[in-house]
Amino acid sequence: MSQQPIVLFDSGVGGTSILKELVDLLPYEDFIYLADSKNAPYGEKSPEEIIQLSVKNTDLALSYNAKLIVVACNTATTNAISYLRSHYQLPFIGIEPAIKPAASSSEVKRIGVLATEGTLSSELFKKTSQTYAKDINVKEVVGRGIVEAVEGGWTTDEKFISELSEQLKPFKDSEIDYLVLGCTHYPYIIPQLKILLPEHITIIDSGFAVAKQTKSVLKKNKILNTSRKKGLIRIFTNIENTAHIRNLVPDLENISVTKKEF
Repeated sequence: MSQQPIVLFDSGVGGTSILKELVDLLPYEDFIYLADSKNAPYGEKSPEEIIQLSVKNTDLALSYNAKLIVVACNTATTNAISYLRSHYQLPFIGIEPAIKPAASSSEVKRIGVLATEGTLSSELFKKTSQTYAKDINVKEVVGRGIVEAVEGGWTTDEKFISELSEQLKPFKDSEIDYLVLGCTHYPYIIPQLKILLPEHITIIDSGFAVAKQTKSVLKKNKILNTSRKKGLIRIFTNIENTAHIRNLVPDLENISVTKKEF
């Protein structure tokens, strides 16, 4: 079983930010990434729709003989992972906004969370926030058009940057010192965020923590690939723009990108 692949899925290309962290930490694993760009963004869909899409992706992952599934989408995690864990036998790794480290590190006790509407309105997010940030002022902002910009490859366009600047104003007004990125697409706009936000604001995402948790679960279940052969990476997307995905992961080796209906 240790030779079977790890499968990730997301509502598009954003979860490749998680894939890169996983490959860095687990270079001998085989990975399959399912980019459900046709249905992006998940953050604007109902919880029922998100569960349905997550089940579709999970069933496809099982057809590839997945040994572990990474739900590389904050919205899918917060809305569907409990359902997935109760209906399937293999391990699932989810992605949650890094509220805990931000809240514990904040000196001014004010942090920001930039996430999709689907994540911010979920019960899991509310529970996490109440547990780890009950004494912290948490400023929540719904990201608008960010997923679409990352999917379309126009994150450096002047119009997008202007719109992003407007979205960030509540964080500046609240004088936060940590900004949590609550969507796996958002790490791809960190260069823009660093220009638009005050220098003292620390930006954090969940990528490395997810990779560490994945390795821990593989060890615990005795399914870590112990070979010393670089793993293969297969990316499947259900839209035509495969070149954009390659541009996002230029440093990954042994990679193939293929269009597939799912």
